[in-house]
Amino acid sequence: MRKPAARLALGKPEAEASSLIDRLLFFDRDFNPIEDLHGNALPPSVKPAASFWEHFPELDKSAVTLAFRSLDDSGKPLRISGHLGTPDSHGLTIYRIGDLFAVVRSEGPVDDERATLLHLATHDPLTGLPNRRQFSEDLTTLLQETAGSNETLSLMQLDLDDFKPVNDTLGHAAGDKLLQSAARRILACLSSDDRAYRLAGDEFTVISVGSGQPAKAHRLAEDLVAAFKKPFTINGIAVFVGTSIGISTAPTDGTTPEELMKASDLALYTAKKEGRGRAKAFDPAMLELLEQRELLRRSLRMALVQQQFYVEYQPIAEGGRIVGFEALLRWHHPLLGKIPPASFIPMAEADGMMPEIGAWVLEQACNEAMKWPENYLVAVNLSAAEFLTSGLTDRISQTLDLVGLPPERLELEITESVLLERTVNNIDTLNTLNVLGIRISLDDFGTEYSSLSYLKTFPFDTIKIDKYFITDLETDLKSQAIVRCIVNLAHDLDMQVTAEGVETPGQAEWLHGVGCDRLQGYLVSRPLAVEAIDDFITRADASKIHARQ
Repeated sequence: MRKPAARLALGKPEAEASSLIDRLLFFDRDFNPIEDLHGNALPPSVKPAASFWEHFPELDKSAVTLAFRSLDDSGKPLRISGHLGTPDSHGLTIYRIGDLFAVVRSEGPVDDERATLLHLATHDPLTGLPNRRQFSEDLTTLLQETAGSNETLSLMQLDLDDFKPVNDTLGHAAGDKLLQSAARRILACLSSDDRAYRLAGDEFTVISVGSGQPAKAHRLAEDLVAAFKKPFTINGIAVFVGTSIGISTAPTDGTTPEELMKASDLALYTAKKEGRGRAKAFDPAMLELLEQRELLRRSLRMALVQQQFYVEYQPIAEGGRIVGFEALLRWHHPLLGKIPPASFIPMAEADGMMPEIGAWVLEQACNEAMKWPENYLVAVNLSAAEFLTSGLTDRISQTLDLVGLPPERLELEITESVLLERTVNNIDTLNTLNVLGIRISLDDFGTEYSSLSYLKTFPFDTIKIDKYFITDLETDLKSQAIVRCIVNLAHDLDMQVTAEGVETPGQAEWLHGVGCDRLQGYLVSRPLAVEAIDDFITRADASKIHARQ
């Protein structure tokens, strides 16, 4: 049986607002679904999964499109009557709210719904704070109002510190309660001249106006940081979640919403980088650092192609003789000179470039090792990003076959960060490398997330003691106790021990006394250029290393 044709009419809405949210859909001007309504303004239950026309295929597209054009922001809705899709529906009421269309499926007699719809479109339903859409409108308006006066406006971006662990461990319901409590705590610090917003997730903003800016905003930011140092009680559990804040001021730091947001975002990034739980005001130097990082990032993408990378080799000593070298990646920028690995490797990992760079380093190191005495090994570092790349073991095996280097002469160094997740894939990768005959070394042991279970779960051949414990080894009893414990533990587990950062004969003598197997550091040699290796090997064969072991 054919459904009754839907009729179009402009007039008052006729749906009841009590269960409005259950019958509400939002679409953009092209009739596409709104996924998050600019900052999660609506709960998932009211987000349409399809376009307007897929929801209501029985409508006359041309007639409805023409009628939509007649809508304006006056509040006068478009009424479409008739049965639409379900037996209980009696038509649609459609409002234009800014650049959105709010569509209500009507199910009975109605009162005016516009105020409710406007609130839903501009507020976060979880915390009750205005959302990103309202924030953008308010910030634009306030900047226009202050543009022709001597008034100053301050903008604060707030991020909750350690919110994700709460969400992950206590559940999303607890996370929602925490966000509600955080919103109340923010509001409690504000004056009548301040406005708070929730943008998305655990991101909040505050616009502060009135006399005394920017000092007033800085005091408010410190009050907010102090307020978040107190614990939250969620389901009877005390939860500690701080906040980091970035502050920008108009017109000093910008005169448009985009400029102010960028400035406060940079200040927030700096606050988090300096240790979180603090407020930072924007400084132009922050922008300079950002531009330098972006320049470095763009340059990094070309570094491999333009052959700006090179490898240095630091000798490894055992029993008074050289047993191999560790390959160390270096970057010489044509304008900036030598770039420290600590500056560019995290950037390469974040941008997904480490697998390609790591493959190049491995091939270079293996080729170089073929020129050394046959009993010398070569140690190559694997970054976390590289280790977790699929096909790693095949690539390493193919490189060894291509170069002709025996697998037992290759030692791969990984850090504990690689092992944070004891996944089956991690274990399989290490076991496969072990079966191939490749040595595995656990680098920087004791400085990150040390867990003795790593030593039981994964097949290591060597543990490397970080130079942090070696620097004051001759005088610090705690460092001595830790190093002695690591050496004994490794030997009991049939593993060798390498000490990094050995610089004095006293350190070498102490390490020899507790049975440390290998030494690496300036006492043995600084990292060497490729051209210097042959001469070093010749001299090492002629006389034993000065370091006493």
